Order: sequence, then C-alpha cells, then structure tokens
Amino acid sequence: MQELPVIPSFDKATSKIQKPNWLRVKLPIGESYKHVRGLVDDHKLHTICESGNCPNMGECWGEGTATFMILGNVCTRSCGFCAVATGRPNAVDWDEPQRVAEAIHLMKVKHAVLTSVDRDELKDGGSIIWYNTIKAVKSLNPTTTLETLIPDFRGINDQIQRVIDAAPNVVSHNMETVERITRQVRIQAKYRRSLEVLKTLKQGGMRTKTGIMLGLGETKEEVIQSMKDLVNVGTDVLTLGQYLQPTKKHLPVQRFVHPDEFAELRELGYQIGFDYVESGPLVRSSYHSEKHVHKGIGRAAWDAEQLAK
Repeated sequence: MQELPVIPSFDKATSKIQKPNWLRVKLPIGESYKHVRGLVDDHKLHTICESGNCPNMGECWGEGTATFMILGNVCTRSCGFCAVATGRPNAVDWDEPQRVAEAIHLMKVKHAVLTSVDRDELKDGGSIIWYNTIKAVKSLNPTTTLETLIPDFRGINDQIQRVIDAAPNVVSHNMETVERITRQVRIQAKYRRSLEVLKTLKQGGMRTKTGIMLGLGETKEEVIQSMKDLVNVGTDVLTLGQYLQPTKKHLPVQRFVHPDEFAELRELGYQIGFDYVESGPLVRSSYHSEKHVHKGIGRAAWDAEQLAK
C-alpha cells in the first residue's frame, strides 16, 4: 500500500523531527478544569491524564471528566513509550476503591474511565483492587457507565476473570504497537499474549477495546495486519493516535502521521470490521470514550457517511 506523503521539518541544532502544527494542544483552563483539579488533589487520587502527559487533559478536564489511575503511580514495567514512573510501588491502598467511587460521585460524571499501573510484584497482579474499585464505583454511581483500561495481568485467566466478574461496560487493553516492534516498545509485554487477553475478555461477554500508537517505526501494512488480528479476536473498538515522546529518555518519534492518513485508517478499520474507530493525531485511549460504550453508533455514523458520498 502506498504511503501518504509526510514531509517533516527538522531542528538543525538537534536533528529532531519537529511537531507539525496539527499537534497543537489547548492549555487547560476554565472553572470545570479547576473543579476536577481540586477533587483529584483533595482525594489524593492519581490520574493517567497527568502521569501519562495526555495532550487532551485540558479538554477532558474542562468537561468535568478524568481517567483515574488506581494502584498507585509507580509501575513495575519500563515500557519505552510511557511517561509513568518505573520502580518499586508503595503498598496497596485498600481504601482507594471507595475514594475513587466518591470522587466520581462528586464530579457527577456520566461516564468514567479506570486504568492502572502494572503491579507484577503482587500475587494477584492487582486484580482484587480492580474488582473492588469497579464494584465500589458501580455501587455509589449506578447510572455512570464505566470503562476499564487494564494491564495484561501476565495473561493469568483468574486475574482477568475478576475484571469480567465485576462487569464494567467496556474493558480495554492496549496493544500499543504492531507485532514486530512490540518487544522494543513494551519490553515486558507480548503481542500474542495481549491478543489472548482481548479474546478472553470477549469470550467473557465484555465489550472490548484497544489502542495503537503510530509514529514508532511501524509500517502501514503492519498496522493493517494488527487491525485484522484484533478483529479476529472480536475486538469492538479501536483507537489510533500519534505517539509523542514524553522525555529524552523515551523512544524517539520516527515520524508524524498526517491527519489524512489517520482518516484513511479509520475508513479501513470500519471496512475490516470494527464497531467503532477513533483515529486522529491527538486521540488517546480514553478520548471520547463515553461514545464507545454503545454498540453500533460508530458504525451507524460511518454508514451514514458512506451514503452521503
């Protein structure tokens, strides 16, 4: 498949590819943003919005939503793309599930997202806290829809089953990249294991979702093959976004993908068989996630676009 032309600009002093103008992000402002900021601080909560340096934090927090990161803010893994700190995590905080549930209640959000660091040092992989948090959120917020962005739990079915038993509306597990460079991007993860996690979730009756970053050295053909692999294990929702290097210690950006190419991949995603495809330079896993809960609305919108052409 022919690549769309991308002509990067370079900083002569550093030889680094410069961000194009379509990657400009609005600064976080507004009363809603300040309100969420205060709740996060007051309840001593962690958000992937901050720890992951998400470019959409201003927009999402400005609308009164946030993605909460449970089990602390120190990860046992050292992925080459991720801004979350790596090291020895603190002890499990068994009061955290209730605090998260109370914060979501105070925020009065209609849709919430939970994610976590990897806790490979724990015998249960953190799955008990996952179960308790989902249950606490649902109990205190019965009308709130809930997405969970989970780690791979090292592929251990009993731990994955705890999330299924807690019954969130959507369960997401990110592939992050294509098979060839998985070991480089996700050092302790395995491409095929992540596919099996998504397959297990789907067989357990979950609405499933995953995300892939572009710009790490993958080819378009490899992205399309990953999309086919994901549909083959029943994945419902796919997000595609531009990788942005968090610090100089992380993997460099190999290229900035033009919005037209993201639009083309969205089109291909629906043709391959996804129920919902979110694709764009600033798209992240939880971006517009409230739309990903409901079966058929993404495909219906795409079908309408085809009729209008």
